[in-house]
Amino acid sequence: MSRLGRARAPSHVMLPLAAAAWLALSATIPAQATTLLQLSSDPYTNTNSQHRTELEPDTFAFGSTIVSTFQVGRFFSGGASNIGFATSTNGGASWTAGSLPGSTTFATPPGIYARASDPTVAFDARHNAWLISYLGLWPNGNTAEVDVLVSRSIDGGLTWSNPVTVAATGDFFDKNWTVCDDTSTSPFYGNCYTEFDDVNFNDLEQMSTSIDGGLTWGAALTTGNKDHGIGGQPLVQPTGTVIVPFNSFRGQGFTISAFESTDGGGSWSSSVNVAPVHFHHAAGGIRDSIPLPSAEMDGSGKVYVVWQDCRFEKKCAASDLLLSTSTDGLTWPDPVRIPVDPVGSGVDHFFPAIAVDRSTSGSSTHIVLTYYFYPNTACTASTCQLDVGDTSSTNGGATWAAGTQIAGPMSLSWLPSTSQGTMVGDYFSVSFAAGVAYPAIAVASARFNGVFNEAIFTVVGGLAAAGGSLPTGGGASGNSTTEAATTSSVTDQ
Repeated sequence: MSRLGRARAPSHVMLPLAAAAWLALSATIPAQATTLLQLSSDPYTNTNSQHRTELEPDTFAFGSTIVSTFQVGRFFSGGASNIGFATSTNGGASWTAGSLPGSTTFATPPGIYARASDPTVAFDARHNAWLISYLGLWPNGNTAEVDVLVSRSIDGGLTWSNPVTVAATGDFFDKNWTVCDDTSTSPFYGNCYTEFDDVNFNDLEQMSTSIDGGLTWGAALTTGNKDHGIGGQPLVQPTGTVIVPFNSFRGQGFTISAFESTDGGGSWSSSVNVAPVHFHHAAGGIRDSIPLPSAEMDGSGKVYVVWQDCRFEKKCAASDLLLSTSTDGLTWPDPVRIPVDPVGSGVDHFFPAIAVDRSTSGSSTHIVLTYYFYPNTACTASTCQLDVGDTSSTNGGATWAAGTQIAGPMSLSWLPSTSQGTMVGDYFSVSFAAGVAYPAIAVASARFNGVFNEAIFTVVGGLAAAGGSLPTGGGASGNSTTEAATTSSVTDQ
């Protein structure tokens, strides 16, 4: 493997972009008067990955600090040159960007991993530690091994430690996600939990717990029914109960399911079904091999889970965004359709990211939902226009604002290639800080001299939960048939 790339100090100049430069009206989605702010830029130059590319961001906010993390320098066959971060300590007014140390061979100082992938971020209030968990691919050249790692920050997300091992047994792990218990009255205050799956055992679901701010991690445990799946997003209720919505591999398709722990990660329950997924592949060959759920929680501990689903569209021709909620992680009502566009509009929605304001709860819960979409689902690789939209609710998801466009259109030819199609990411994120939601989104423009131009952006001033009068609902089934869904290839990072 070529190791020609060397990390250089990233620019700390954040680049505001006028909305008019990025936004275009579609037939059903009006443009919103937003200005995008570039948070970071790919600093690497190694010749064996695709530059300048940044994608697949996660965010977390605590107080006035917001931390975003993402892949930097995407490889065709999986992973990236390193994991980047962008941190605001003043509620989104300004940001500082950089890359993790000691991770990949391209990092400064260099680490033992050839590549890195799947970053997520959490905060442990008890130990004042920010955690970025991610995958380390191929330690010391062992291409059969993928480890789960955590880098820590104790200065508000501005500088980060060399990686700490969560799981490194020689197996191939995938799709990690970390959360911490930040409720001071919880019996497990300060516990942190990381979910991942073990590809060597057909994506066996795993959970590991830390009680010391991410410095050490316990042995991985399975669910009570040894479930298999991917993309779990653990959440911690004020009582200390951990609820983990995830995509379960049951039958021939996908099922949104959930499991929990009531003893601080000492054991994990058998999973329960939330809803089967009616899966529609987005057009144009964009990478969307699995519909990962996005999950958040309000101030009372009520869980909100969103995913893309085509059950209400005739012949499964496009995906809507569906929502299900639970107060205990065990009982889940039938999902409802979020009315971003009318049924049959021909708009395809995917890669949802939900933010719930934890200072709100019940019928006053504030929600912001961002997503990618095609204005015309029946497009091709050369004609698809990829946009980013958002909607919001101020009454716990009973009614919603009309969807608006906040970025795009993007041509698929502007995106880096992978073995599963062109890629903006398998997941995205948006988080509330002081009542305003800040998304992290991958936005691309045309290549310059053959070099990509894709970076991570947010919205200047964030997105307010304005709400609206469009009611959630189901509607008649579109006689949809789930498109062919297999799990054989979803583990490519």
